[in-house]
Amino acid sequence: MNDLNGTQTAAVVMMNLDRALAIEVMKHLTEEEAEGIAAEIIRLNRLDAETTARALSDFHRIVQGHLPPARGGRDIAAGLLEASFGTDRAAGVLTKVSSAMTGSSFDFLIAVEPAQIASAVDGELPQTIALVLAHLPVDRAAAVLAELSDPVRTDVAQAIASMGTASQDAVAIVAEALRARSGAFATRDAPDVLGGVQPLVDIINRSDAAVEKALLANLEARDSDLAEDIRSRMFTFADVVVLDDRDAQRVLRGIEIRTLALALKGAPPAVAAVIRRNMSERNRETLDEESQALGAVRVSQVEEARAEIVRTIRALEATGDIRVERGDEEEYVS
Repeated sequence: MNDLNGTQTAAVVMMNLDRALAIEVMKHLTEEEAEGIAAEIIRLNRLDAETTARALSDFHRIVQGHLPPARGGRDIAAGLLEASFGTDRAAGVLTKVSSAMTGSSFDFLIAVEPAQIASAVDGELPQTIALVLAHLPVDRAAAVLAELSDPVRTDVAQAIASMGTASQDAVAIVAEALRARSGAFATRDAPDVLGGVQPLVDIINRSDAAVEKALLANLEARDSDLAEDIRSRMFTFADVVVLDDRDAQRVLRGIEIRTLALALKGAPPAVAAVIRRNMSERNRETLDEESQALGAVRVSQVEEARAEIVRTIRALEATGDIRVERGDEEEYVS
C-alpha cells in the first residue's frame, strides 16, 4: 500500500493492540471517530508486514523482525464496537459505515412516493419486500411499511428481523424487476445488506404510534420472543427517567407545552418528575394551566403525544446530540 492516512494508521494500530486494550481505546473515541476507524478496519482486511510495521512506526513503536499480517474485516470491527459501545449502538455504527462505504441498487426509489413503492411490491413475497426496505433509508422504509396492510406488514417485519446478508445477484434481480415496473434506472453494483432485529427496530422507530403499536401487537401474537427483543431495544416514554438533566432539557426545548400536558396524563410519577424539574418555573406553571384546561382526553391523543416525544429523543440520539444509556452498556462503564 501507499502512504496511510491518519485514520488508516490508527486502524492498523487498533488491529495490533491486545483486544482488551483496543476496547479501552475505543471507549474514549467519539462515535464519528469510531465510525471512521471501524470503516478502515473493515477495508484493511489483511495487511502485509511492511505496511503494518510502517503504521506502527508512525506511532513510535519499535518494530523488529517479521510481523504477522494484521487481520481486519467486518467481524473484527463489529467485535470492537460491540465491546466498546454495546450491541445496539454498535449495530447502528456498522449500518452507517456500510451505507457510507457502498451505494445502493435501490437509490432510484428514494424519489418515489412510499405508496407507489408499496404498490410496486404488492404481491411479492415478504422476504422480497424486506430486502427492498432494508436498502432504503429508515425514514422511507418506515413510510413504506406503514402503507402495507396486515398481515403482509407483520410478515415483512418478521422477514427483516430474520434476514441475513443478501447476495449481489439477489439484490440485482429484485432491483431490476422494480426498475422495469417503474421505468427508473437501477445500477447493478449492489452492496450486501445485513438484516436482523436492529434494522427492524430502526424502521419501527421512524413509524407513527399507530403503526408501531399494531405491528408490535401482531408480532407478539406470532413470536413473543422477537417482540420482546424489539421492545428491549426501543426507547419508550417510560425510559425518559434514564436521561440526565442536560439531555432532558435538550429534548424539552423542542416539545410544545400542550404535547407535554397530553403526554403526562396518567404518566408514572418518576417520568413526570424528570420532565418537571427540567423545565423553568414559568413553563411549569404554563404546563399546569394547560393540563387543567385539557380535562379528559382520548387515550390515542396521549399515546401520540408520548410517541412525538420519543421520536424527538430518538432523533437527537441518532445525531449524537444526546446520549441514552441502555442496559447492555452498563457492564462496559469504567
